[in-house]
Amino acid sequence: MAVFTEEEQQRIQKAVADAEKNTSGEVRVCMEKTCSEEALDRAAKYFAQLEMHKTKLRNGVLIYVATVDRKFAIIGDAGINSVVPANFWDTTKEEMLSQFKYGNLVEGIVAGIGIAGGQLKKYFPSVANDVNELPDDIAFMDGN
Repeated sequence: MAVFTEEEQQRIQKAVADAEKNTSGEVRVCMEKTCSEEALDRAAKYFAQLEMHKTKLRNGVLIYVATVDRKFAIIGDAGINSVVPANFWDTTKEEMLSQFKYGNLVEGIVAGIGIAGGQLKKYFPSVANDVNELPDDIAFMDGN
């Protein structure tokens, strides 16, 4: 699925690595072309499939984007959901959407990663011997 150039993929992966630098939290980006259901439901499916719920502190964040259907969602695990403000995911989506509506897909994703990373740093600061529990690469799915 060639949604991004190699440079754009590296930029997104660097944003993930930077966001995780000062936190024990984990961020993943999941992409696919089409989404035949509600984006949040699909994101929850991939959250489980990517085993994001298995982080030690339950502080994983998934940014999901379906490019052709122009749908996206951002969700967090129980640990982060218990500490961020109630409207946090909605305000993060609005920031991302402000880039998406101008065709700036990479900038929107990077913005979402940065915002999520800021909250992860605030509530789940880096700890000694922190282990990167999840890959930083983009998960490209096939829509099944």
